[in-house]
Amino acid sequence: MNDQQLVILLNEMTLEEKIAQLQQLAANFYEGAESGGQITGPMEAMGITDDMIINSGSVLGLSGAEQVIAVQEAHLRKNRLGIPLLMMADIVHGFKTIFPVPLAIGCSWDLERTERSAEIAAKESAVSGVHVTFAPMADLVRDPRWGRVMESTGEDPYLNGLYARAFVRGFQGSDLKGDVNRMAACVKHFAAYGLSEGGRDYNTVDLSERHLREYYLPAYRAALDEGAEMVMTSFNTIEGIPVSGNVKLLRDLLRDEWGFDGVLISDWGAVKELIPHGVAEDEAEAALKTIRAGVDIEMMTACYVHQLPELVASGQVEISLIDEAVLRILQLKERLGLFENPLRGADPVAEREVVFCEEHRTAARELAAKSCVLLKNEQVLPLAPGQRIALIGPFAASGDILGPWSWTGSTEDAVKLDAAMKARAGVGQITVAEGSGIDTFSEELWLEAETAAQAAEVIVLALGERSEMSGEAGSRSDIRLPEAQRELLLRLKALDKPLVVVLFNGRPLDLSGVYDMADAVLEAWFPGSEGGAAITSLLYGDENPSGRLSMSFPVAVGQIPVYYNHFNTGRPLGAPDADARYVSQYLDIPNEPLLPFGYGLSYTTFDYSEPVLSGDKMTGDQPIQISVTITNTGAVAGEEVVQLYIRDISGEVVRPMKELKDFAKISLSPGESRELTFTLTEEQLRYYHSDLSFASDPGKFELFVGPNSRDAKARGFRLELAAVENKRHVLS
Repeated sequence: MNDQQLVILLNEMTLEEKIAQLQQLAANFYEGAESGGQITGPMEAMGITDDMIINSGSVLGLSGAEQVIAVQEAHLRKNRLGIPLLMMADIVHGFKTIFPVPLAIGCSWDLERTERSAEIAAKESAVSGVHVTFAPMADLVRDPRWGRVMESTGEDPYLNGLYARAFVRGFQGSDLKGDVNRMAACVKHFAAYGLSEGGRDYNTVDLSERHLREYYLPAYRAALDEGAEMVMTSFNTIEGIPVSGNVKLLRDLLRDEWGFDGVLISDWGAVKELIPHGVAEDEAEAALKTIRAGVDIEMMTACYVHQLPELVASGQVEISLIDEAVLRILQLKERLGLFENPLRGADPVAEREVVFCEEHRTAARELAAKSCVLLKNEQVLPLAPGQRIALIGPFAASGDILGPWSWTGSTEDAVKLDAAMKARAGVGQITVAEGSGIDTFSEELWLEAETAAQAAEVIVLALGERSEMSGEAGSRSDIRLPEAQRELLLRLKALDKPLVVVLFNGRPLDLSGVYDMADAVLEAWFPGSEGGAAITSLLYGDENPSGRLSMSFPVAVGQIPVYYNHFNTGRPLGAPDADARYVSQYLDIPNEPLLPFGYGLSYTTFDYSEPVLSGDKMTGDQPIQISVTITNTGAVAGEEVVQLYIRDISGEVVRPMKELKDFAKISLSPGESRELTFTLTEEQLRYYHSDLSFASDPGKFELFVGPNSRDAKARGFRLELAAVENKRHVLS
């Protein structure tokens, strides 16, 4: 159908049929569905009638080709106008083939493999009947207490934007209608959900508009510039107004300023939550404020279907608001080709061949290996062939390595660490003992672990969080490993054996009592279906670790938020003329994180030359080239992530100490050198000023090139602009 035909269809619909299109219901409301998938909020008696279901527009959490076909065919037999349903689900880091959690993917610094992971997730989802995924999550996160940090790609707006684009390309491809192996992407959570106070889920957010635009909006915008079809509202408030009813954010900025004309959906129950937030006294006011703000689909509450008919009849809601929302939904269905092919890619036969196939599992293993970060290595890794290994810990033989938002995955099918290590090492080389539970300790388990450790040359200790300890509603105030695991580590350390810790978790942890005691630490995150195989390849040196942190690790939870692109203060620690006490510092811990953004080790070493600049002055039309030579000075091949940062020394407003502007991931053989050249332009120096203009300031800058945000070599340059007013150049 073209737009004119869609408008004709819209005009044939009754008001009740239109409003029902705005309702999203879980799968268990529909004939033909066996279950409702994963439920993330309270299920209430919603007062939904048969007519509302027959005329509803979309389904939440339904997958499986046979079920989707049954639901869609039953729906079309009953729907008066034959309008197909949209099938939506949370396919966050894989469908059946589970890839590492997004925070881990962020540590790969590998955009091609990121895009490929989303392409595979889309292919498996589409053949199983899913049309839309609630991904990518583009929230900037600086607080690892927040459970949903595992869905983010980290603390940097530039890097997050690149990942958001890669996910959208992978999910959607270039032709949604023609390529039934793709699915529509819904970027979330708009906006600034990652700034929830105290790292507590669903909590308040309060920040300036300048800060919002500078740091929290760019990754959402990047996803939309890449063509993301949908946006999901966040649960939090912005400037005291819940996002789902926030006209300034949704109408003025998203719709009018950015020109987004796709479908806007609430998160689960967020429309009705305007009532407990305190901006609506009842469902009618909640519906009124939300439709005026521009939310097209209400997920799993029924304020729209119950209240909009009367609000339209009374003149409080213009019918044009209903029509524009319905038309956007119909247009998305058309872009997916559902009017011509309501069953789209759903195919039970192909589903059995495609889902969890060997090709997809190989891709998952490769990305998992690229996502692991070697945090410490005192010449213990890689493990040598023939070494007797004691593999100990609650994750030694656990299948709970998929992480949150893997509801279609299988922990039984996950490659477990013990199985992979036994297959690699050979018979009799690996002894496995649990040692402790995740949060329970017993002398019986300890004695088994002690016996295994005493007979071994090296201890590999698999520790971490169970998947429910992160993800949605998984906020934690204490982000250390549970006490039982710390006790296990302490006792094993006393045996005076080389000790390798492998971490399975969904957030940066407070590694107090872990990092200092271990001889090596490998951060594996929740690595997905092929996690055990990927980790084993790294432990034995079959692959060289190349992951780099996309989020800082704190020394202690009291530092949080701690992030690399922070501001300086008027009394910075370490200033040459500062009083030893009256500076911005903690008395009991350092200011700096334990492990900085961009950090990660390798089994080889790299040397950086001094950066060479093409000149010491930049202008509006004359960029600067930065050349640096990287040499592999070790004995094995490895990949290095070369990172370029800048600092604006004197801005109209305070600027960060460092800002990532570019990077390159390169592979070098032993002894090999390569010269890299980065180009830095005036446009990359622009930022939001106090009046919200987006411009650069002339003056002094520093640039830094290095392996992470801390250990980088600096050079200076100046930006000179033709038109200067009050030391500021405002670009039209």
